[in-house]
Amino acid sequence: MKMKSLTAILTAAAVLAGASAAFAQEKINVGFTRTATDIGLFVADKRGYFKAEGLDVNFIQFDSAARMIAPFASGDLDISAGATSAGFYNAVARGIDMRIIADKVSTPPGRTSQTLVVRKALVDSGKFKSLADIKGLKLANTAPGTAAMGSLYKMVERARLKISDVELVSLGFPQQVLALSSGAIDLALPAEPMTTEAISKGYGVKVITDDEAYPYHQIAVIFYSGKFATERRAAGIKFLKAFLHGVRDHNDALDKDGKFTGEKGEAIISILNEYTTIKDPAFYRSFALAFCNPDGTVHLDSLKNDYEVYKASGLLEGAGDATKPVDGSFLDAVLKDIGPYKKAN
Repeated sequence: MKMKSLTAILTAAAVLAGASAAFAQEKINVGFTRTATDIGLFVADKRGYFKAEGLDVNFIQFDSAARMIAPFASGDLDISAGATSAGFYNAVARGIDMRIIADKVSTPPGRTSQTLVVRKALVDSGKFKSLADIKGLKLANTAPGTAAMGSLYKMVERARLKISDVELVSLGFPQQVLALSSGAIDLALPAEPMTTEAISKGYGVKVITDDEAYPYHQIAVIFYSGKFATERRAAGIKFLKAFLHGVRDHNDALDKDGKFTGEKGEAIISILNEYTTIKDPAFYRSFALAFCNPDGTVHLDSLKNDYEVYKASGLLEGAGDATKPVDGSFLDAVLKDIGPYKKAN
């Protein structure tokens, strides 16, 4: 009887061990900036899409994608979600394998990602009346040489000025709002939800949006480290599949103008309230969220244009190809599996 009991115990232990292994989650470290356009990540996490793919996603917050490059190179990050930058291209030129995998946010007409906001006191005083009045003012961007710089160049061109005509400072999105409120800066280029926060609290006034100045701008993307892409390809496909499911749920919840509608909209708003710093549901009903492509398509022409901006600004270390780091194989594999997006009723 004792032998039979021991055998039964060992058998049960083996079954439990096997079950535990079957449900083991593969850990992935993901860098992000915690903006509203990280919605695909938020939904995929909240609704268990990552876990369903056997992934344990650990989110690590940064104030810009440019600051994710060092931990990418060291192997501390597997994936990041954020803007391309001169630093990214310089890292690639130095031989660091980093890849652009899919869209995170872009700007078709009517779908704003970032908005140029001027300090309200300058408008009230009459000092600022039009875009041309940015000359000589202090303007905050997240970091030198980011994709937002491409938007700034387009805005400055509209004002018939040069980028040297404004004083640029680097601040993270939340700090931009605080700096506007204190008067430490004159203009900011924040993303949502910080844009609406700055305007609704009376700190700033909208000047121009990036979709007006630069339609179809590839603002942010999903990056994979070369090591992750090469050594953990299956996990990379699973991650992207779960992410696109999250993006598609988000798109299903929007009306034709990009605003949340119905029960699906309220469900996505509740996720945004949970994962971002804004806890008011009415806040996310008040504006159209930036466009997150449900098929993950990357605008290559936009990458090329931004690359030329970095080059003209003297921020690139050598000649290169803006589209060389693009790896479409993961997206091809996922779309072959789930097909093109069709909006759910």
